[in-house]
Amino acid sequence: MVRRRALSAWAACLSLGIGAVPPLRGASPARIAWISGARGDPQSPFLGAFRLGLAELGRVEERDFRLEVYWGDDAAGRLDGLVAKMLGDRPDVIVTQGPIVFNVQRSGTPLPVLFAYSGDPVEARLVESLARPGRNLSGLSMMALELVGKRLEALADAVPGLRRVALVSNPGHAGERGELAASQAAASRLGLDIRYLPFQGDAGMDGALADVLRSGCQAIVVFPDAGMMRRSERFAEFGRQNRVPAASGWAEFARRGNLLSYGPNVRQVNRRLASYVDRVLKGAAPAELPVELPTVIEHVINLRSARAMGLGVPGAALLRADELIE
Repeated sequence: MVRRRALSAWAACLSLGIGAVPPLRGASPARIAWISGARGDPQSPFLGAFRLGLAELGRVEERDFRLEVYWGDDAAGRLDGLVAKMLGDRPDVIVTQGPIVFNVQRSGTPLPVLFAYSGDPVEARLVESLARPGRNLSGLSMMALELVGKRLEALADAVPGLRRVALVSNPGHAGERGELAASQAAASRLGLDIRYLPFQGDAGMDGALADVLRSGCQAIVVFPDAGMMRRSERFAEFGRQNRVPAASGWAEFARRGNLLSYGPNVRQVNRRLASYVDRVLKGAAPAELPVELPTVIEHVINLRSARAMGLGVPGAALLRADELIE
């Protein structure tokens, strides 16, 4: 458990602007707040992976910690209120999922905040650098630009004769320009013609999908973020109806009916996030905990969806997958 720090020392740290961890109450168990803007899911695999990570570190729930879970239910207008409620419950450490980290940051809380974030945390101004965050936030980023080209290669391997691909993204997502540049470089290397279709909101998605058909794109690459994952089923339905397969970066995208995913294992990211909580509870400050990038990669192909689109995925592509959905 983190030892109680003197109030004067805490105030001095805050005056230096380093996002110091405020003193914990010193009583066991510690209170961990896990907050997500997503729809409530008691069986969330990511929440389960986080709990598993804590257990693997020897922390027993209710004895060593209490986990309070807060869901935003995909309602952007209530997130600031949800954050206020969470802070009112006086947690010792906060764990955020996805973009709700910005609501927490805007609250001005000096509490330690540990994130699992899909974008570039430096560009998003969550941290000063990956090596030395410098504030009261740290955690794991799921963005690794070297995976972007491999994702496009996996799609080309799975779709014989692929020539024209739509790149669909949220232009407001931190790191999106880097993903676009990496995709353009990979497409040039693979001899693919690409059409860039950024959009925001459901109306923007309607226009982007209409453009996919007008421009004769044979497949879609979706840049992964929380908003795009919420639209996974919509991409899958479009793919089945029009025989236009889609690929993205997180396994849940393929498990929800799309052709494939190639990217970080998001469950492992949340499992790893437990180690950050463990270090903070032992006295570490987030300002000194380097942000980690993905180390465990997974490639999933949904054969059921491929069959529904009349697509025969070559055997060589199947052999390279970590998971096949029949």
